[in-house]
Amino acid sequence: MITMGKYRHLSRAATTNGHFVITAIDHRSILLDSLNQYAPVPLDDTAFTDFKQLVLSALVPHSSAVLADPAYGIGRGITSGVISGRTGVLAPLEETSYEIHPSLSRINFIPGWSVKKIKLAGGDGVKLLLPYHPDAPNAAEKRSLVQQVVADCERYDIPFFLEPIPHALAPKGTLANAELLQVSVDNAQTFSAIGVDVLKLPFPVDAKQSQDEAEWLRACQAVDAASSVPWALLSAGVNYETFLRQSRIACQAGASGVIVGRAVWAEAVQLQGDALAAFLTGVAAERMRELGAVCAAAATPWQERVTPPGDDVAWYTRYQS
Repeated sequence: MITMGKYRHLSRAATTNGHFVITAIDHRSILLDSLNQYAPVPLDDTAFTDFKQLVLSALVPHSSAVLADPAYGIGRGITSGVISGRTGVLAPLEETSYEIHPSLSRINFIPGWSVKKIKLAGGDGVKLLLPYHPDAPNAAEKRSLVQQVVADCERYDIPFFLEPIPHALAPKGTLANAELLQVSVDNAQTFSAIGVDVLKLPFPVDAKQSQDEAEWLRACQAVDAASSVPWALLSAGVNYETFLRQSRIACQAGASGVIVGRAVWAEAVQLQGDALAAFLTGVAAERMRELGAVCAAAATPWQERVTPPGDDVAWYTRYQS
């Protein structure tokens, strides 16, 4: 049974119909590097914050929640009103590095940031990206880390959105689609059982290996059957057209929505001034509206995947006791 606090937070992070339509812009070093490839001068902290606020201001009106980092996204976003009190807020725990192959990576937490601080700052969800393969030498260590975050989220009564990313065991290897599906299903089973509240999952078929949408649907249905908690689809760097197709199929199979970043706003890193603003308020905003419509038409409300808290007149006497 889900707690009253977590139920309330998930409601704030979803649409009134129970679907996640979440803008993700928690990217840090990799996004800054991309911006600096096109910027006239390297971005300082203020300029990097300004970019994120432009993205958020354009997409928040079409989103049920945002996933943003504390330094450049959440702080200014809340105090400026760009992230209004009616918008759910998810925050990451980790610093993500793309320089090390996932099979060799360790989780580095954002210094000075924690589950407790996310809750106290008014957050509605805690996100952790976890490169994971069940047969990797560090799999047990990573499961233990997840269990620690589960315990922290239970203590502070805030939902845990886990993002387990399948990876090949060999540092230079890639996953064939058969293994990708196997690992995706295993991850959904394992981490549902451990106690995460929502799974933030990549598509279980590599579109470069297969464009067969019947195969895509079967794979998503297998992941859905393996997950005992709500799950949402992440974009994982694919282009918008591919992600739109994936979103339709994932929602048809049982996903409760999408948590999308670069598929919606990636082209913005190359733009400046009026061209940047026009892209965000035009193309990017329309993409979020379209994804919202996909979720409204086919996604499974997250409430259908949980047992609601008791709401009898004495519920509060048992709460967190």
